[in-house]
Amino acid sequence: MSLLAVHDLAVARGGLRTVEGVSFALDPGQALILRGPNGLGKTTLLRTVAGLQSPVTGRIDMADDVVAYAAHADGLKPALTARENLTFWARVFGGQGVERALAEMDLTTLATRPAAALSAGQKRRLGLARLLVTGRPLWVLDEPTVSLDAASVARFAQVVADHLGQGGAALIATHIDLTLPQARVLDLTPFRARPGAPIARPSGFNEAFG
Repeated sequence: MSLLAVHDLAVARGGLRTVEGVSFALDPGQALILRGPNGLGKTTLLRTVAGLQSPVTGRIDMADDVVAYAAHADGLKPALTARENLTFWARVFGGQGVERALAEMDLTTLATRPAAALSAGQKRRLGLARLLVTGRPLWVLDEPTVSLDAASVARFAQVVADHLGQGGAALIATHIDLTLPQARVLDLTPFRARPGAPIARPSGFNEAFG
């Protein structure tokens, strides 16, 4: 059974359609990489799948409480330490595994350091470590490797691979090759919306982001 099924989806930004006619499914253990030029609508599509906005048309099928979304912002509280930030998010999502998350993203030695004192790359790693404490099987990721050096990119790619190996799934917009053998690539360029395409009322939208 698919964790996520998208049917004939159209999304809009700023009152204008960006992409339309998009369909795909993600089963446990699968990853889908979204590609396309900047401004095409990858972020808008991810936000729609994550439940942060409604589609223009089409349908999104998934169960409740399956999505963990990582956007451009790291979602950190500056005054809290790295460990306290992860503990906060674990409580929000009802998850666990704070120490494991710190170790997986090479943050154990920084666990007691306030997030405000971390470098940009360290903050990014901490923001991504949040995924590991959510307990959510579907990771929706928007350019997750921004600010990461090559070693950290490789480390995060392994974290994603492990997640897939444990029955999770990932929908990722990235220009970086994460070397995930399980991943398919979907180029959204052919789905660019027609100029002047009307924005209809949403139909059949299953809001499933908790």
